[in-house]
Amino acid sequence: MSVREDIAEARRRDPAARGPFEVGLTYSGLHAVWGYRLAHRLWRKDARFLARIVSQSTRFFTGIEIHPGATIGRRFFIDHGMGVVIGETAIIGDDVMVYHGVTLGGTSAERAKRHPTIGDRVVVGAGATVLGPIKIGADSVIGAGSVVLTDAPDHSILVGVPAKPRPQRRDYSADFWQI
Repeated sequence: MSVREDIAEARRRDPAARGPFEVGLTYSGLHAVWGYRLAHRLWRKDARFLARIVSQSTRFFTGIEIHPGATIGRRFFIDHGMGVVIGETAIIGDDVMVYHGVTLGGTSAERAKRHPTIGDRVVVGAGATVLGPIKIGADSVIGAGSVVLTDAPDHSILVGVPAKPRPQRRDYSADFWQI
């Protein structure tokens, strides 16, 4: 995981990104991920108090709260970011993108897995809430404002309150003439 890779991912995902220098200096989502990585290293070395200090400082400056105990894959991108909350036992795969106001939260106060697991290449829309120790399959999309409370298989679209997993529609136009 490198700063260059993170900046390249932001430029790939955000059509408004003008250049690497601007992205590196002004994208709060990147700053939050970088702060998380430092805090996570400290957390894993049992410097938990210091990890929480780094985490809360990052939250103060970015408006994005990522618990240092969360597990986040490569090329994670937070677009706009303000109000994003990611809980302690959340697991996020590679190439995941979340928008502002997203909560990956818990539904229990027990010391167990209580936050969601998000598969690779998932997009989580603005204001979506994903609660509990559920699993969201790879290549899924969670619609803006949705509240997800149940597992979803790979290639799902989740919309509504509560969200129901639906399979992504396949483009049948290529097969139309092959009847």
